[in-house]
Formats: sequence, structure tokens, C-alpha cells
Amino acid sequence: MAEKKIGNQTVVFKSPPVVLAGYTVVGPKEGAGPLKETFDLILQDTYNGENSWEKAEMKMLETAMRGAASKGNTQLESIDYSLAGDLLNQLISSNFASRQLGLPFIGLYGACSTMALSTAFGAMLIDGGFATKVLCSASSHHNTAERQYRLPTEQGNQRPLYAQWTVTGAGSLVLAASGNGPKVTTTTIGRIVDFGETDANNMGAAMAPAVADTIINHFNDLNRPEDYYDLVITGDLGSVGLQLVSDILKKSNLNINNLGDCGVLIYNPEQDTHAGGSGCGCSAVVLGGYILDRMFKGELKKVLLIGSGCLHSPTTALQGETLPAIGHAISLEYN
Repeated sequence: MAEKKIGNQTVVFKSPPVVLAGYTVVGPKEGAGPLKETFDLILQDTYNGENSWEKAEMKMLETAMRGAASKGNTQLESIDYSLAGDLLNQLISSNFASRQLGLPFIGLYGACSTMALSTAFGAMLIDGGFATKVLCSASSHHNTAERQYRLPTEQGNQRPLYAQWTVTGAGSLVLAASGNGPKVTTTTIGRIVDFGETDANNMGAAMAPAVADTIINHFNDLNRPEDYYDLVITGDLGSVGLQLVSDILKKSNLNINNLGDCGVLIYNPEQDTHAGGSGCGCSAVVLGGYILDRMFKGELKKVLLIGSGCLHSPTTALQGETLPAIGHAISLEYN
């Protein structure tokens, strides 16, 4: 009998893992945004001292992984598993970044929901007694994602106003069975929802129904009141997707007043990213920076993060397929 499974999709951890520390690395555009004071390392340029954007992303992610361990006063050798993912084919950023760490590694692909997914799985490993410390990470890079999923950056194609800007960033958390920090208390694993959207520029709209579905199931499974959390924040819906989620929730009689989005928070309107930020790195750096900072300061005690992922590929997009999406939720609580 699955004693920790509650309702349709939610797991409640009996021994909630602790987030010892988070470490974030971002590009110059992200470092010029409103959350700049919450990031650990801001790069001077998008090459990060390397000769390709792919190598730059690999280096960013390795830096975040090592930084999280150091910040959490944790020796790499004491970490049982490293869970990480990114947007590139064969998870090259995560795989190559992990070469020098010497840790048992599990690669994950959940598109832009990967940070929530890795944290959920890491918490399951610890609560299940399979690990005492787990490293959970994710990354993205604007230029690597742009040329894999869309068009060469050199073309300078115009983007529609509902499009989003892939975040150049990497974030990593150290989860532990004990210690001081916010606890990962529950996770709601999402299911794939396909809204029928075919425009790969309109990912916020494509992901909104899946994210709303997860939020609704989370509150229903746990029978929690609408005001239980100080902050309910989605991963990278942007302004378009966030409004759609709000509308869907209200139609489902779920009125959440403190609803936000990492992609909306990370840039200033003057930075002209159109609908906001996206990418694996978006929720990874906002969680590892802004959210954890506010929790450690006591400004937030209960947070629900719903990582949003659009599960298409360049091949399916070219073949005219629709954009299936998913949302994974994790709750963090700190008293």
C-alpha cells in the first residue's frame, strides 16, 4: 500500500528533506534584471570563457553544482546522487557538467519543469531511505536553446509579442535528510495535458492548462485552503500563460491571490523579453536565489512551485504536431 501517496497525484513526505543551500549562475541579461541581488554569480558575457555556447552552459552548470555543495558545507563525496537536466539533445549540458564530479548521476528531462522534477525525485530518494544527500540541478542557455529549437541566432528573426526569452542560467540545490533550511514537504507529479497549440512561440499558452491541472489536483488531493501558501509560483509561463492559469483556476473555483511566475519576475519590462523568461534555468535560478533567500529571511514560510514544461521537439514542431505540456509541483515550508 502506497502510504505516502495522497489522492490522485500527490506524495506527502513523512521525513521531509531539507534544502541546505542553493547556488545560482546567470548570464548578463538576467544579472541586469530585478532579481540580480539574489544570484550568486553573474557572468560578464554569454560565452563564460569558452569558445561555444554549449561549453558555456556546461561550465555554468558544473559551477552551480560545486557552488551549492560548498555553500551547504557539503563535501561532494558525501552526496549520494546527482539529479540534473537541461534542454539540449541527449542532456549534454548535464552529462558533460557531471564528468568531473564523480557522483552517481541520474539525468532527467522534463523540459522547463526539470528543476521541480529533480527536486521532487531527490526528495523521494531521501524520504524513501535511499539517500541522505542529493544534488538537484537544471540549466538552460538562451543561445543554445534558440538554435536547437527555433532559428539560428545570427538571422535576427523577429519574435511575436507572446514569445518568451530563454533564460541563461543554472541552479543547484543540496537536499539532505537533516539540517537547517526549508523542507520539501510534498510533491504533485503532473500529467501530460495537450491544449492543441501548434505555435512553438506560444509555449505559455500551451503549458497553462497542464500547470492549472497540477495546481487543482494538488489542492484537491491535500484538501488545503486557497490561502495555505504565502506564494504559489509557476516556473516559466510568462505573462500570457500566467493570466490563462489564473483564469482556469477561477473557473474551477480556486481563487489564489498570491499567484506569480518565475518568468515574469526575472526580467524588467524595459529589457524587452516580450512575455518574460523561459527555460530550465528560469525556475532553477529563481528557486535557488529569490525564493530561498526570502524563505531563509523569514519573509516566506510556505511556497508552492509548479515547474512548467513544454514537451515538444524540433522534429515534432516541423511535422505540425501539437505541444504537449506538463507541470510538476513541490511545496517548501520553513518555520
